[in-house]
Amino acid sequence: MTGRIARIRRHPIKSLGGEDLASVALCAARRLPGDRIWAMLTEAGERHAGEGPSPERWLPKSCFVRGVASAALQAISGGWGEGAPEGEIRLTHPDLPDLVFDPETEGGRLLDWIAPLWPGDKPAATRLVQGPTGWTDVNQPWVSILSLSSLQDLETRLDQPLGVERWRGNLWVDGWEPYAERDLVGQILTIGEVELRVTEKIGRCAATSADTRTGKLDCDMPAALTQQFGHHDFGIYAEVVTGGEIALNDEIR
Repeated sequence: MTGRIARIRRHPIKSLGGEDLASVALCAARRLPGDRIWAMLTEAGERHAGEGPSPERWLPKSCFVRGVASAALQAISGGWGEGAPEGEIRLTHPDLPDLVFDPETEGGRLLDWIAPLWPGDKPAATRLVQGPTGWTDVNQPWVSILSLSSLQDLETRLDQPLGVERWRGNLWVDGWEPYAERDLVGQILTIGEVELRVTEKIGRCAATSADTRTGKLDCDMPAALTQQFGHHDFGIYAEVVTGGEIALNDEIR
């Protein structure tokens, strides 16, 4: 089964933005560089974060500001641009002025910026923190891979546009048969000299129920997936076994 890399995406801050890349260098047993290396802690998360400036271990997603608690966050976009994962980040939202800030020194500005988007009945956001590895939803150094053919089929089934951004995936593949990725768990994918071992399917939460153009709920995605397929999986995780550079339009086997 052969496809091509159609989109490469990273999300510098967990649940807050995302951007496309033309290429990226993957490293063995590491997440996609620059992906979710920052996250906004909440009062509930502070109990698990420790006393240092940054947590010294991976923390579960319940410790952070995230889209499942506020659909409005899903409409944030942006990041570093095509540059290295350092320096100023630019974020945009349809209901807010653009924000340009340095996450190393100006996390408080981000906290103030997202305040109108965060519900008052949820544990308050407290501070922006960098993780020891990355704040992905699973405590493993995996990348996420999704299929454009599967997305197009799901859009047809649900009779509505869904788009790429709501799924917050790293690699999007064009050319696979719809849902063929579900049968790849345990197999090795190759992109040139790069090797990826598919580890498991991705179960989806209610954050995917939001339209990323508006930040408003437009469906109940977990329920819709379950109605269509008997489960709420969409996409797969994979571990980088052999690292190297990948780029748009590279063949994936």
